[in-house]
Amino acid sequence: MTAHQPVITMQRAKGEALVTLGSDRLERLRTEGSAKAILPGGHKGREVVFLNTSGGLTSGDHLRFWLKLQGKAVATTQTAERAYRATGAPARMDVRLEVGHGGWLDWLPQETILFDRAALDRRTLIDLAPGAGCLALEAVVLGRAAMGETVQEVRFRDHREIRRDGTLFWMDPLALDASSLDGTATLNAARAFASLVVTEEHPISPLRAALNEPGVAGGVSAFAGRTTIRLLAADGWPLRRQIARLLYILRRGQPLPRVWQL
Repeated sequence: MTAHQPVITMQRAKGEALVTLGSDRLERLRTEGSAKAILPGGHKGREVVFLNTSGGLTSGDHLRFWLKLQGKAVATTQTAERAYRATGAPARMDVRLEVGHGGWLDWLPQETILFDRAALDRRTLIDLAPGAGCLALEAVVLGRAAMGETVQEVRFRDHREIRRDGTLFWMDPLALDASSLDGTATLNAARAFASLVVTEEHPISPLRAALNEPGVAGGVSAFAGRTTIRLLAADGWPLRRQIARLLYILRRGQPLPRVWQL
């Protein structure tokens, strides 16, 4: 007699959240699975908060956020996204942000935390109509230093792209693995990093003067109708404080999204 062991299939988190904002009100909100979206200011609010109710991402998970915007708005995430140890195929995350003619979007997601042996493929596409612009932030933290966590193995593929009127304006691909963690040409033992890009040129002197958070190194450049900032830090908290200081300048004194905690 042959005994057959049942095949155990782990439940995977999948979800999609779609938000359409008109020039003066919410036009459409659709959520499915673990992806959600809320507007703290109600149906006429101009702040969109995306969230993942599964609590994190691991092998086989797939999350999608989609925002279609007319006018101006800010979009963020409710908390840091977490990518946990993967035992199979990488988790996938897709973000698509469409900004209509003359509009403006501040895309300010909170950090992505990569735990040891995490595997995540993420693609972010910002599609700008003629005359539209954006400020886009991405921040990544490797483990939680306060909990004594270290990341020795990781697989992270992150492709970010901004298009204006169908033409490529800016592209920032990243491939991060164990060999990238400690090299002088890569992270050089930093455990947190971030980049900001703005589709307009800002005066760089005030931004460089604001790069004064202890434990954070960074650089600023402005050219060809864009401003870019790169940051490296030993931990996530000083990185977050430095980002907040830079956003205050780039956003001309506007407050951070309500869900950010400093």
